Amino acid sequence: MPAYDFICLNCNERFEIFLTFSEYGKKPVLCTHCGSDRVRRRMTKVRLARSEESRMESLMDPSALEGMQDDPRAMGRMMRRMKKEVGEEMPPEFDDVVDRLEAGQSPDEIQSTLPDLGSQTGGGEDE
Repeated sequence: MPAYDFICLNCNERFEIFLTFSEYGKKPVLCTHCGSDRVRRRMTKVRLARSEESRMESLMDPSALEGMQDDPRAMGRMMRRMKKEVGEEMPPEFDDVVDRLEAGQSPDEIQSTLPDLGSQTGGGEDE
């Protein structure tokens, strides 16, 4: 069932509503915040649903990884894309490292200034 984005002309809140194709344009849409029927559909980017396997395959395309060890900027772009595709929360250091890579700093230089980087493996003994 497609999701449609709306904005309320009464309270200016944005909201999303799920409607079948047959309901769209026929079923009245009410603001989920204030209940007003004064709403306007927002045009948003097209979203494609892809499986996790498909997303990981596109990230690990060998042609996209060529020469990456010699190009910190390309490595930074790939890491930023990977974060977006995976959609998981990353530690704050991740963005710092990616910013440094995209600025052209080598991984060795970054590691020398952040010696504890990578020492946290996630999870713990309590799990």
